[in-house]
Amino acid sequence: MLGNIKFIGELGKLDLIHESILHKCIKTLLEKKKRVQLKDMGEDLECLCQIMRTVGPRLDHEKARSLMDQYFGRMQSLMNNKDLPARIRFLLQDTVELRENNWVPRKAFIDNGPKTINQIRQDAVKDLGVFIPPMTQGMRMDFFLDGPFMPPRMKLDRETLGGLADMFGQMPDLYMACLGSGIGTGPGVIQDRFSPTLGRHRSNPLFNGHGGHMAPPPPSQFDLGVKPFMKSNQGQNQHFHSQNQNHPSQQQAQSKDMPPRFIKKGQLNADEISLRPAHSFPVNKNQVPKLQPQIPTMIPPSAQPPRIQTPPLGQPQLGLKTNPPVIQEKPQKTNKKPAPAKEELLKMTETIVTEYLNKKNMDDAVNGIREMKAPKHFLAEMLSKIIMCSLERSDEDKEQASALINTLRTEGLVTGENFMQALLNVLDQCAKIEVDIPLVKSYLAQFAARAVMAELVTVAELAHPLENGTHFPFFLLCLQQASKLKDREWLIDLFQQSKVNMQKMLPEIDQNKDRMLEILEGKGLSFLFPLLKLEKELLKQIKADPSPQAIYKWIKDNISPKLHTDKGFINILMTSFLQYISHEMGISDAEDQLAAPSKEQLEQEKQLLLAFKPVMQKFLHDHTDLQVSALYALQVHCNACTFPKGMLLRYFVNFYDMEIIEEEAFLAWKEDITQEFPGKGKALFQVNQWLTWLETAEEEESEEEGD
Repeated sequence: MLGNIKFIGELGKLDLIHESILHKCIKTLLEKKKRVQLKDMGEDLECLCQIMRTVGPRLDHEKARSLMDQYFGRMQSLMNNKDLPARIRFLLQDTVELRENNWVPRKAFIDNGPKTINQIRQDAVKDLGVFIPPMTQGMRMDFFLDGPFMPPRMKLDRETLGGLADMFGQMPDLYMACLGSGIGTGPGVIQDRFSPTLGRHRSNPLFNGHGGHMAPPPPSQFDLGVKPFMKSNQGQNQHFHSQNQNHPSQQQAQSKDMPPRFIKKGQLNADEISLRPAHSFPVNKNQVPKLQPQIPTMIPPSAQPPRIQTPPLGQPQLGLKTNPPVIQEKPQKTNKKPAPAKEELLKMTETIVTEYLNKKNMDDAVNGIREMKAPKHFLAEMLSKIIMCSLERSDEDKEQASALINTLRTEGLVTGENFMQALLNVLDQCAKIEVDIPLVKSYLAQFAARAVMAELVTVAELAHPLENGTHFPFFLLCLQQASKLKDREWLIDLFQQSKVNMQKMLPEIDQNKDRMLEILEGKGLSFLFPLLKLEKELLKQIKADPSPQAIYKWIKDNISPKLHTDKGFINILMTSFLQYISHEMGISDAEDQLAAPSKEQLEQEKQLLLAFKPVMQKFLHDHTDLQVSALYALQVHCNACTFPKGMLLRYFVNFYDMEIIEEEAFLAWKEDITQEFPGKGKALFQVNQWLTWLETAEEEESEEEGD
């Protein structure tokens, strides 16, 4: 099952499955199964966590926020239930924390993966002050010969050693340099012609005075003191360079005696090699204050750029190269004051609001909040604190708090989104607050109503997070308060402009017209839907007194004149008449509807239409669009009766003959395309021939009038 859920989640992530299907899967995994104990729901909850981790970011948007809040509220309650295994509770906890962290997993902040070689080199430069050059051919020898902490090394000019050396050639200079830097210099060491010890080699002209003078020993690192490496190296290189120029014949002889495989393209630098780091080199990384390798000798040759100017012909290249690019250091952090903590901001807000409610000084309160410089993510909590501070105070103080919030919006310090988030935060705490303040929802409804009146939020923005009965009946309480604070006509216009579906604002079990009308009547809000009341009461009135005078008087007394030209009103009026006629003809069962009516029934139907004709003409005359609405009401009535044979055609003919519906309305109904009313295709099939005749007859009449 877990594999299937992973597959569904991946399909949902790629938008191959509609969101409604994903929501159904989540609801199925969350709901309590019959005859299944909570501890046995572990598999379902593990699958729930898996699908949430996969498609949670896609589903957690504004339109589905209320559903996601319900899901995670249920998950939090299960997370604290110790009947579940610990592994499942921790899975739920991880998923809840994942949403709180904006769906960013914790592992995204931990850099515990493998590192590239470049990253290792950068870390070495930053932490240890050691520059590790890129791996190239010959890198090891170049690194030891030109290392940043190596002392100056001398040029190894040796004569032919004889013996095996004549057969195999001289040893590599690097090896000799390493051996000569301090190996075998103690007592008892045999110093003969074949010894590789560089310090006492008899044939080395640099140490035995060959050439008529003695080379001075290189100064030690302790003698250099704080002098930079570059100066000491440059002096020694110049010294040995001058000596090498005095012995060209010896260098040529050495090249002749050396086998070809050991002959190098260029000469090594005449520096002494020491594998021990310099005395001034910092071993501890804490001793490295700054690293700016501006000295060429501190950078390995493999990491240095190529020389631009070549040395003169015959002069050995000393390997001193141009400076590498300076390593950029991170800019030092400026000493700014840290932002105030959340607790400090809440205390400051409470102090400002308390002083404002006591002194009623709006300017001081606005300036105090402006000087707080609260971050954007704190604005919702700040508004929540303003609301909470006024809940236990008088109605006047609540009104002053609302005025402060509206002024903050006017000054550009807060937004409508901040207010809605603050309102929802307080609503989430209503269960605890109601213990001390039983009418907390009514007080919050006052804040919401005043925000709508001040255009801080719209009715649609207020309704969206409260759909499907979230915090029910808070939305109805907001409408109640708005009606009290202003008037009904203003609220009716505002509500109709918002196009809010009132049925969706109710709990799912109450989302039907009858239950909605009952709830609205209980809250005193039925005036928002006068047509619902009309639909329920008009048929009763017609059955009680079917005379046209009584019907018209009842409509005039109970229905606002503004609704007399409303398409919904015409639809309800025609539906009530048609239902009454079917009831009087005794056509109620499905068998009666399919059976052909008798002549007496047809005559009775015609007489009833003639009786209702004055009322129909009163509301339909000279209104083609309302006549089209009447035809759609007839279409829906016939569709509900499964289109008895000839029924729709009879009504069309009677409406035309009685001049209730005009020709233009019939033709407009034929050409109109809409999916709002069911049964249009079957209706056209029954009356298409008659409509063709009507269209032809109208054309003939227009031609005769033209003649």
